[in-house]
Amino acid sequence: MGHRDLPSPNSCGYFILLVLMHLIILASASIHDYQDESFIRRSNSFFFHGGSEGLYASKLDSGNDKSSSEDKPLNGKSFIRFESIIFRRTRESTEKKNEMQQRTGLVEAIVLEVRDREKIGGSYLNSVAICCTPELSKDGSCKVGEVIIQQNPDNPDGPKRIQTFFEGKNEEANMDIQTIEINSTGMYYLYFMFCDPELVGTLISGRTVWRNPDGYLPGKMSPLMTFFGLMSVAYLVLGLFWFLRFLQYWKDIIQLHYHISAVIGLGMCEMALWYFEYANFNSTGSRPMGITIWAVTFSAVKKTVSRLLLLVVSMGYGVLRPTLGGITSKVLLLGVIYFAASEALELVEHLGNINDFSGKARLFLVLPVALLDACFILWIFSSLSKTLEKLQIRRSMAKLELYRKFTNFLAVTVLLSVAWIGYELYFNATDPLSELWRRAWIIPAFWTLLAYLLLVVICVLWAPSHNPTGYAYSEETADDFDGEAISLTGSGVKVAGGDLAAKLERKERKASSAADHHVFGLAEDLEEDKRE
Repeated sequence: MGHRDLPSPNSCGYFILLVLMHLIILASASIHDYQDESFIRRSNSFFFHGGSEGLYASKLDSGNDKSSSEDKPLNGKSFIRFESIIFRRTRESTEKKNEMQQRTGLVEAIVLEVRDREKIGGSYLNSVAICCTPELSKDGSCKVGEVIIQQNPDNPDGPKRIQTFFEGKNEEANMDIQTIEINSTGMYYLYFMFCDPELVGTLISGRTVWRNPDGYLPGKMSPLMTFFGLMSVAYLVLGLFWFLRFLQYWKDIIQLHYHISAVIGLGMCEMALWYFEYANFNSTGSRPMGITIWAVTFSAVKKTVSRLLLLVVSMGYGVLRPTLGGITSKVLLLGVIYFAASEALELVEHLGNINDFSGKARLFLVLPVALLDACFILWIFSSLSKTLEKLQIRRSMAKLELYRKFTNFLAVTVLLSVAWIGYELYFNATDPLSELWRRAWIIPAFWTLLAYLLLVVICVLWAPSHNPTGYAYSEETADDFDGEAISLTGSGVKVAGGDLAAKLERKERKASSAADHHVFGLAEDLEEDKRE
């Protein structure tokens, strides 16, 4: 698990600094396992961060009893339970103790809500102290060797402590199984702490179980389960609409329609897998690696294929050119690299104990994905610009109008993305301690919803129909769109006289001036039409 410090009334700098170092995502599971974890020093204390989650208050009123027994029903309960916690000190520390002495070391478990952070610690002569010193104990507010907790008589739900003592020369101390019921909604932090310097080198093993009233899913993540469920239904509705259109106009299907179908199918699988992964997490308190890997992989594949779809549509694939020509290998290479980078980032975010990763480690994985996204955006808009230019030259008005609508919506999407990135940076900067955790789910949800809306627009613009000439590929516009394979100054365009799309294209060109037709090598076609 990660490590965070505790603040004093005069200075929360240590607390905020350490929280920022690990504020990547909340713990990946509500069952927090510790395996020989060590304590680190801060001020005059030693601590280990045992976890942090947003917890809702219990739905059932249990009065003033802050602990619930094991046999009480879990439904409606919100709690933190300590199970099989073992503290193991060094042999050198043990040899310094007297075997006849009953208590030879103290480790405390501190549970506090983030808004109560200033109640931990104290100060004396302008020095910050987390553990009680002889000077601070003179007024009777704390006991020497214990963590300072400034209790508020008017708020009994303030920071709570559970003490575990080493006895005699025992190297191990077992923490009693205890459950702290949560009666106030908030962001909770758990710290294991000791003040005795002779306990340096002590290790902790065991686990704690965190539960919300409706399940084990952390409060910051619980709204996402409902969101993924709704998005699964949304993709199902879109898939049903697309499938019916696909069947209705199956004779007019072009290659691009199969690519759109693949993205819809991947989206349905992705949302369903995330929903079931979160539902399993909520019911068991852990995230099975198998389900998570499948969900992460489908997510990475869907993101990659979606970006490739936008790119090839912008290039006019299936509409203005039958193949990508010489740039196929470059498009595939970019897709493979993006999939690898996205898969690595998703695995780090959703597998294992994420709090172990520092900000630099996460930044190392985020930067490649961000740079590749920038490459996709630049390539997409560059291709769109060239496509629109060629369509204007060719006077292909139906295709031109289609691509103008697509370009406008894509531009709006990019602007919304930039604005949302700014909001996300502002949100994280103004909430370093996750006090707004109940609203944090909208950050990832926005990107999922935006991707869905963009897919809906593509489905509407390129929906199968009886009159596919507005977007179907025709040989008349097939030249000069592949800059690497076809010269822009080629000879006259071939016309398949029996092709319906080609005839409609000639009808559009009749409205243009004879000079324009001559410039583009179509004067002979126009004269032939007139003679007919």
